[in-house]
Amino acid sequence: MHLELVTIVVEAYDPAIAFFVDALGFELVEDSPASTSVGGRAKRWVVVRAPGARTGILIAQADGERQRQGVGEQAAGRVGFFLRVEDFDAAFARLVEHAVVIEGSPRVEEYGKIVVFRDIAGNRWDLLGPAD
Repeated sequence: MHLELVTIVVEAYDPAIAFFVDALGFELVEDSPASTSVGGRAKRWVVVRAPGARTGILIAQADGERQRQGVGEQAAGRVGFFLRVEDFDAAFARLVEHAVVIEGSPRVEEYGKIVVFRDIAGNRWDLLGPAD
């Protein structure tokens, strides 16, 4: 058993794909036409995944006011996503290079290096790496 997908609701597909692929280094696994289960409106089935990972992120464009209100608030302001990397400094430099919103400075805790950043939708993530 494994967790296959987690959904992140975004304002628009293409900027979200660019964020995950360019800023985080994820792979675009699928980008297929689809339709909503209620109403049959056109949408896309977009999945990105960290290289080597089994669990992917389903990028879902907000459909309707209720979903638009949830963009960036999937964990109600808490850090809701945790990205563990082998090379923290390279991953952090990539975030900076792509002008990702970073909260504070990297610090070292007993479990490794850490810094909080925000994704394209505004959700908070921990970038985690080894303590060295």
